[in-house]
Amino acid sequence: MKSIAVLPQGSVSHEALLHLFGNEQINVVHHKLISDVFLSTVEGKTDYSVIPIENTIEGSVSLHIDWLVNEVDLPMQAEWIYPSVQNLISTPGEFKDANGKRDFSGIVKILSHPVATAQCGQYIREHAPWAELESVGSTSEAVEIVKNNPGRGWAAIGTALGAATHGLEIVDRKITDHDNNYTRFVLVGHDKIQLPRKSSGNKTSVLVTLPEDFPGALHQVLSTFAWRRLNLSRIESRPTKKKLGTYYFYIDVLEPIESILLQAAIEEIEALRCQVRILGSYPTYTYEEEKAEVQ
Repeated sequence: MKSIAVLPQGSVSHEALLHLFGNEQINVVHHKLISDVFLSTVEGKTDYSVIPIENTIEGSVSLHIDWLVNEVDLPMQAEWIYPSVQNLISTPGEFKDANGKRDFSGIVKILSHPVATAQCGQYIREHAPWAELESVGSTSEAVEIVKNNPGRGWAAIGTALGAATHGLEIVDRKITDHDNNYTRFVLVGHDKIQLPRKSSGNKTSVLVTLPEDFPGALHQVLSTFAWRRLNLSRIESRPTKKKLGTYYFYIDVLEPIESILLQAAIEEIEALRCQVRILGSYPTYTYEEEKAEVQ
């Protein structure tokens, strides 16, 4: 049975993991901090880790990408997309009037992960602009804190799974500001994995560090992909953390590493005196296709 590290029970990461594996039996190991999720697999305590790396609204999760690049050597083995559906959660009956209707006037504080809070900014401004906002390590942690502090006017932004896990009430469902709120996850670990779903394609993630004394190097790097008609789905610069003004470029190529064209492109980039590191070559899964398959 595969052992997989993930953020706390009831988090979006947990929901996404259960969706990806469907009915397959897995051993889920929860951790409060994303650093502990990573280290669980690095230290051999689990086979894989679930890492959210990008959100439709908030963009890249820079901290997690930096961990993949600078702190650990865990290849990406799969990528999938899952909707981040957030809800307003409280202890049962806390935000209802005498007639049983919703009454937000008693909300004093709203707790959640900062990314989830940002995804619901418009909703908060409309329904409880006076509420104090408190950031915690995950949406599931926020739900647990609210559970342990009944009657104080505290609410959490979190998942339906999180509410069910802790026996709390969903005061309002789907409160994110945009309907197309999706998160991109990667499964990282040392071994290839066979998943019980049909993939939508293949992707290779590469890290390119440019030589400092080579003007126009980035243009030449991109040209190696362009003239071979290799499609890039993402390119992002991040500081190397070694010297001010130096950057590496995180690039997603929609080709498997076995592609002759991709291998030739990498060889040409290295000939330009650039450093190239393969972060992973893996199947990708889109939520819409998986949903249709499950039905």
